[in-house]
Amino acid sequence: MAFELPALPYAFNALEPHIDAKTMEIHHGKHHNAYVTNLNNADLMANISKYPAAIRNNGGGHWNHSLFWQIMGPNGGGEPKGELALAINGAFGSFDNFKKEFANAGATRFGSGWAWLSVDANKNLFKGTPILGMDVWEHAYYLHYQNRRPDYIAAFWSVVNWEEVNNRFKKAIGG
Repeated sequence: MAFELPALPYAFNALEPHIDAKTMEIHHGKHHNAYVTNLNNADLMANISKYPAAIRNNGGGHWNHSLFWQIMGPNGGGEPKGELALAINGAFGSFDNFKKEFANAGATRFGSGWAWLSVDANKNLFKGTPILGMDVWEHAYYLHYQNRRPDYIAAFWSVVNWEEVNNRFKKAIGG
């Protein structure tokens, strides 16, 4: 079974001015594609019981980015609604507090990585299935924001596709 690079559900420039077209083109076409290529080149069957770094890193990179493209959109921004909004308010006190904690998780990630919002079947928002992910590897923002990760994080909220995040929340809780 070959893994494939998923098409973006919008044009490279659709998230401007928050995330520029060139960054999206390189991030999707080069970085995410490298995870897919390397995952396909890894010998899954020979090493399945050992889960080598090639599988973990490239499989994880492919999965993370596939989620990332879906939870952003050109008509994003605003706030979550319904059960997800209630869960966020219950866990964090308010949506603004959630944004501060999530932004802090991304801003204080030493080096590169991700900030996540996850949920389990009991609607606990601190573990379980990731439903919102923010890529804070430099390739996600460096062309436009250079070393200003907090500015990228602030812009991220303008492109979050809350409808998709809410759909993932419902699926994760069995709804």
